[in-house]
Amino acid sequence: MTGNEHGTGPGFVVVTTTHETEDLARALASAAVRERLAACAQVYPVRSVYWWEGEVQDAEEWRIDLKTREELADRLGEFLTGRHAYQTPEVIAVPVVAGSPGYLAWVTAETAAP
Repeated sequence: MTGNEHGTGPGFVVVTTTHETEDLARALASAAVRERLAACAQVYPVRSVYWWEGEVQDAEEWRIDLKTREELADRLGEFLTGRHAYQTPEVIAVPVVAGSPGYLAWVTAETAAP
């Protein structure tokens, strides 16, 4: 396993967002991958409990986890936010501290400009 130790190599992140339906989540994930802002995305159902407009909400949502290079995180976040139906969509990036060298090389290759 390799990692990004104190900025000595390319960094990687997992960017997460959610959507209200599977179709919308899958479309957003596909668009981000087609634009090469992410190498891949997983879409799966989650149950979210959160504050919204002064009340606790409990909703079924679809989570999207997108794997990308750290340098693309801001562009990917803007892309997701600009195409999202939510007024305040969740868009967070979590650093990848280690990963298999082959997988990380694949992420790099698939997020490079064609």
